[in-house]
Amino acid sequence: MKKSVFMGTLAAAGLVATGAMAQDAGSSTLAAVKDHGALKCGVNPGTPGFAAPDASGVWKGFDVDLCRAVAAAIFGDPEKVEYTPLTSAVRFTALSSGEVDMLARNTTWTFSRDVDLKAEFTGVNYYDGQGFMIPKDLGVSSAKELEGATVCIETGTTTELNLADYFRTNGMDYEPVPVESFTEAQNQFLAGACDVYTTDASALAASRASFENPSDYVVLPEIISKEPLGPLVRHGDSEWGDVVRWTLNAMVSAEELGVTSANAAEMAAGTDNPEINRLLGVEGELGAMLGLPNDWAFNVITMVGNYGETFEANIGESTPVGLARGLNALWTEGGLIYSPPFR
Repeated sequence: MKKSVFMGTLAAAGLVATGAMAQDAGSSTLAAVKDHGALKCGVNPGTPGFAAPDASGVWKGFDVDLCRAVAAAIFGDPEKVEYTPLTSAVRFTALSSGEVDMLARNTTWTFSRDVDLKAEFTGVNYYDGQGFMIPKDLGVSSAKELEGATVCIETGTTTELNLADYFRTNGMDYEPVPVESFTEAQNQFLAGACDVYTTDASALAASRASFENPSDYVVLPEIISKEPLGPLVRHGDSEWGDVVRWTLNAMVSAEELGVTSANAAEMAAGTDNPEINRLLGVEGELGAMLGLPNDWAFNVITMVGNYGETFEANIGESTPVGLARGLNALWTEGGLIYSPPFR
């Protein structure tokens, strides 16, 4: 599930250059999405709570809802999405080549990805950090007791680099057990091929919740990195970046302003709060600035929900994943989730 470090192969570099030239030539992703009739969204192949197909093959999850929200903003229909499951190794190539229009795939915003890889991050929808999970019978209570441990680690990711840094800093050795995907890591860990599984703490919680006997496994207290996860698009098309960015901001602002999927229709009749009116398209022409209908945010909120609603429905404390809001609470509630104003 984790974040591929840009490995700079000639092929990938060529695709990035091709994508950049296409954008420089004046192409419009928004126009292409409208012409195609659906949003092409790159997602995780399967992380419970964030992105995974259900028993009927319908994609669901916190990141999936962001794809659905962008489709609702553009088409007034959250189901106009084509999902492409992408491994860590291929996700950036898929974006740069135009195979997908955006990524909503547990991807960490880093300097090199933003600048060297030339991806444009459009916000943070989940603040995370890397953690460690072990079998309870290993008898370890701290990551600093993992000297000599075997560790399942997804190759070509920032997780891999963070792990190496942490063990080196603490003067410990470990034996990596390389895996190619979240699913393989989970399977190898359950099969006893490694003592430790490390990835984003949110993914560890999702993984543990899916185990037959979750109480047999422990997530250690240490968080060893900053992992601001968010959606990203290609450099070179600022208008498209604005659509994805402000869709996420609309969901955040709606929660802060008390606008929900249940009451948005009533509020769209007009309120005494000018910002709510602008958000819902009752006042102003914010939609036209994005190349969207003026009710774009109204559609997002009524068809998908505000940020808090999608968080609680997919990964909140009442779900099997069971995540508290923590850093992902609104700024007014002591968290880091914050949107610029709608004006």
